[in-house]
Amino acid sequence: MKYMLLIYSDPTREPAYGTPEFQAMMGGYFAFNEKLKADDVAFDGEALKGIDTATSLRINGGKVETMDGPFAETREHLGGYYILDLPDLDTALRYAAMIPSAAYGTIEVRPLMNYNPAG
Repeated sequence: MKYMLLIYSDPTREPAYGTPEFQAMMGGYFAFNEKLKADDVAFDGEALKGIDTATSLRINGGKVETMDGPFAETREHLGGYYILDLPDLDTALRYAAMIPSAAYGTIEVRPLMNYNPAG
């Protein structure tokens, strides 16, 4: 089953860019990525640009409305994701706990729907 690990973090709690702490966090991400490759479980994953680049869309009364920024009001921002092919939720949670940003925010683990059972 595929699981999406959504990485939410509070930018006020994360190490600042360019600091030794930031470099250590990024080293943790590089090590995590290598583990995923070695374990042959990675399907996809990317970092996201900052929330200042986001545009949200909804349809209200048949009209498309767009607004700058993310929809939800929250301190934690969605900063990236991984999609992993894993046997069960317990395994997904074990990998989620290895993501460095778990120390600064929340990792949401969600199974993906499979609308194509043959594929």
